[in-house]
Amino acid sequence: QVQLLEFGGGLVQAGGSLRLSCQASGGFVKLYTMGWFRQAPGKEREFVAYVSRISDSITYADSVKGRFTISRDNAKNMLNLQMNSLKPEDTAVYYCAARTSDRGSSNFANGAAYNSWGQGTQVTVSS
Repeated sequence: QVQLLEFGGGLVQAGGSLRLSCQASGGFVKLYTMGWFRQAPGKEREFVAYVSRISDSITYADSVKGRFTISRDNAKNMLNLQMNSLKPEDTAVYYCAARTSDRGSSNFANGAAYNSWGQGTQVTVSS
């Protein structure tokens, strides 16, 4: 089972930037569909972005499109999320996820499609 460890979260002012990273071990990010999700206090977990295993196609949630960029660093076996023009509503715990099996949902924007998760990293955007 692949293990995932997120880092890079923190406190930033609105309009600022952060770069989240997810270090994988026990598996290779280049072999999996990888996603980022987030969960704000009192809210359900929501999709942020994914990069698919086949063709590396990328999809973003409408709320982050044009501001966030997901990427793989195969040499470092990491998944990254560059977040620019941050807004207070981006405040959440951000989770990295890997789809290491074809079981489960095939909708990659659905958390049920992923079977490995990191512990999350807190992002707080102040107004």
